[in-house]
Amino acid sequence: MDTKIGSIDECKATSGDVCSPTKIHHDSAISSVGSSEATLGRHLGRRLVQAGVTDIFSVPGDFNLTLLDHLIAEPELKNIGCCNELNAGYAADGYARSRGVGACVVTFTVGGLSVLNAIAGAYSENLPVICIVGGPNSNDFGTNRILHHTIGLPDFTQELRCFQTVTCYQAVVNNLEDAHEQIDKAISTALKESKPVYISISCNLPAIPHPTFIRDPVPFSLPPRLSNKMGLQAAVDATLEFLNKSVKPVIVAGVKLRVAKATDAFLQLADASGYAMAVMPSAKGLVPENHPHFIGTYWGAVSTPFCSEIVESADAYIFAGPIFNDYSSVGYSLLLKKEKAIIVHPDRVTVANSQTFGCVLMSDFFTELAKRVKRNQTAFENYHRIFVPQGNPIACKPREPLRVNTMFHHIQKMLSSDTAVIAETGDSWFNCQKLKLPQGCGYEFQMQYGSIGWSVGATLGYAQAVPEKRVLAFIGDGSFQVTAQDVSTMIRNGQKTIIFLINNGGYTIEVEIHDGPYNVIKNWNYTGLVDAIHNGEGKCWTTKVRHEEELVEAIKTATTEKKDSLCFIEVILHKDDTSKELLEWGSRVAAANGRPPNPQ
Repeated sequence: MDTKIGSIDECKATSGDVCSPTKIHHDSAISSVGSSEATLGRHLGRRLVQAGVTDIFSVPGDFNLTLLDHLIAEPELKNIGCCNELNAGYAADGYARSRGVGACVVTFTVGGLSVLNAIAGAYSENLPVICIVGGPNSNDFGTNRILHHTIGLPDFTQELRCFQTVTCYQAVVNNLEDAHEQIDKAISTALKESKPVYISISCNLPAIPHPTFIRDPVPFSLPPRLSNKMGLQAAVDATLEFLNKSVKPVIVAGVKLRVAKATDAFLQLADASGYAMAVMPSAKGLVPENHPHFIGTYWGAVSTPFCSEIVESADAYIFAGPIFNDYSSVGYSLLLKKEKAIIVHPDRVTVANSQTFGCVLMSDFFTELAKRVKRNQTAFENYHRIFVPQGNPIACKPREPLRVNTMFHHIQKMLSSDTAVIAETGDSWFNCQKLKLPQGCGYEFQMQYGSIGWSVGATLGYAQAVPEKRVLAFIGDGSFQVTAQDVSTMIRNGQKTIIFLINNGGYTIEVEIHDGPYNVIKNWNYTGLVDAIHNGEGKCWTTKVRHEEELVEAIKTATTEKKDSLCFIEVILHKDDTSKELLEWGSRVAAANGRPPNPQ
């Protein structure tokens, strides 16, 4: 789950120099190009490659066809055609989680508004996704013409206005003179802010050469971010003064470690301090779980065993990049006190709910703090004293219906540094949180946005980004029905993912929050559907399992003779067979949702 953005992470700024992401592609970046290659479309393709994108996820439409011609002409850029725009956006999201940046290409309005939900999710998860839209002919701007793919008004800004709330920068390219500047500004802003951006390119421009699109005179660079030295020193001093008074401090990783690129610095502090180290659920996979002081996932009442007891009883806790929302706080029920907390955001630090120090980068803060912190293992020693190893689930009898805890007992054995886990919104959140990740095993889920169906597209994108890993995706039947089509794209591109389709008859996570007949879905023949999608083209293997012995055999087949195929394992479970954590979490979230209005 380490994030690298092209070569940007590899270049070091010195003496105020900017760092250039063209370092990896040095030979190609400095050569000039002929007029046939010096087009807007080719310039955009080169810029995407230089930023770290080698695959784009697209759905063609008449406004983006010429643009796609020129993008795929870039030798290092591959087009992954998706079944719909929503999945193309989800795929770019999954791709960005591994590569550090992703891109999707859709057509004007009908495509843009379809991909919008995925871009909103990427915004909430701090992922730099470059959303490229083929726009109207440049001659149509400023006229009273009504175009197709619009709502029938001569106003072409509806799509732009929608994207303004879920992207950090919007570029509407409808002339060549400043196109290179707008494109470079959009891409660099996405990388700098770690948020999605929107680029609309008029359909008649991608094929036109222009002098500004030759490579040599247009450097692509990002200015380095630097901490205020005095603010950094003051933040470290105030933190040490607070920590030195504490008896049993702990340190907890949050999801914004990723955007801050501070994982290594966080681990330096963990090593130097000796504090008990936990992760928030959305940060699982960001830090190694084989660290000697790792105590599990802190998630309030649904934490891994003995973790919440240590964190909530501490007299000081450092939270690195946390997001405290109603889901991560289990319906606002965390037993934490702000007066005991040091909250470290990517660019500021708040100590004990009083002093806040701005312009302090998280990585710099942890690095400096690690140099001076006093070692204190009290909290970890307390954890070690109270910890009782978990037992194995009760073995299933022959032909007994499979149970979810038995299933994940076998999933645990599949994990290695060559695998990655994608957990769909639902009970998979909780079952996958309990997996112990080996060093190098990837892990992703969408906790902040929680859009059901996200995992199908995200699995496509993640697997495309890291073909050397085998992705294990855990998807509920209700979520799968939203976005199932792009299993087709996985097969088409030769991916070797193993999808575990959890068939328990409905929206289980919704059932535990608030049940009703709307949570029951029409059952599909899921393996039959995937077989029909496969249609004898590519490598794909499907099976249904109802019993433990069938699951064991399916896993063996998927990891041996079918190791180079996409494997789809439909797991039939009882509708009420859920993790105990979901039962607890659902009741608390329901209570938070059901709070009566405050008196007026």
